[in-house]
Amino acid sequence: MIKKVGVVSRCDKPGAVGIAREIIEHLREKLDVFVDPGTAFELGMEGLPVGQMRQEGVDLIIAVGGDGTVLRAIQHMDDPLPVMGVNMGTVGFLVDVDAEEALQTIDSILTGFQVDERFRLDVWINDAKLPSATNEVVIITAHPAKILAYKVWVDGIKLEELRADGLVIATPTGSTAYAMSAGGPIVDPRVDATVVVPLAPFKLSSRPWAIPGNSKIKVELLLRNKEAVVVVDGQSSQSISSNDIIRIEKAANPARFVRIKDNGFYDKVKSKLY
Repeated sequence: MIKKVGVVSRCDKPGAVGIAREIIEHLREKLDVFVDPGTAFELGMEGLPVGQMRQEGVDLIIAVGGDGTVLRAIQHMDDPLPVMGVNMGTVGFLVDVDAEEALQTIDSILTGFQVDERFRLDVWINDAKLPSATNEVVIITAHPAKILAYKVWVDGIKLEELRADGLVIATPTGSTAYAMSAGGPIVDPRVDATVVVPLAPFKLSSRPWAIPGNSKIKVELLLRNKEAVVVVDGQSSQSISSNDIIRIEKAANPARFVRIKDNGFYDKVKSKLY
C-alpha cells in the first residue's frame, strides 16, 4: 500500500506543471505528497529535493515530462526509488503513461505495483565520480569537426584503438537512445550487457560491441592537446583532456521503474520506432 508519493515535473515544458498540479490535488486527500523544489516554486508550495525523498519514506516518484525528466530524477538519487513517467514529450521510452490516463493509472497502482530494475553505470574521471548513467555515457569531441583518438579497455584487455568523433557506452535501457541512432543494437532490458558504439569511426572494421554487463571499462584519449567532453544521460557533462582516464562499471544500485505493462518493451519499440 502506497502511503507517500513524490512528484517532479519539467517546469519549462508546456502543460507539465499543470498536469503535476492535477496529480498533486488528486492525491493529497489520499496520501502524503512531496514535490520537487522547481515544481513547488511554480505552484507556490514547499519543495523537497528528490535526493531526500527516500529518507522521508516516499514509495515512488511520479515524473511528469519526458525521458529527460525521468533521467534527471534518477540522477538525484543514490539508491533510486521506483519512477512512473507521465509523457508530455514525443517518443518517450521511459514514460509509459499518457497525460490523459495519468490519474486513472495512478489510482490503479496505489494498492501496490511491480517494479522493473534496470542496471546503471558508475562513471569516474580519474578518481572523481560523476552521476551514474541510466541510459549512456558519451565521450565526444569538445570541438565540432575535430576527431578523437582513443583506446578502449575491457577488463584489462584492449578492445579497440581508433579515431572517431566519440564513443557511446550504453545500458540496455539506453540502447534505444543515442546508441541506436549511432548504429548500435536494440537490447532487451532483461539482457545483462553493455553496448559500446563508436561515433562516426574512421575505420571500416570498427563496429558496435555488446560486452558483459559486469565488465570494467577504461577509456584513454591518445591525442595530446585534444579536449573532449563526458556526458552522462544528456544531463551532466565534464570536460576532459588526454591526461584523464575514464572508468565505467555497473553501479551497485539500479534504476527502478513502475511496471505498467508486462510486454511493454516490445510494444514500445514497434509503436515508437517503426
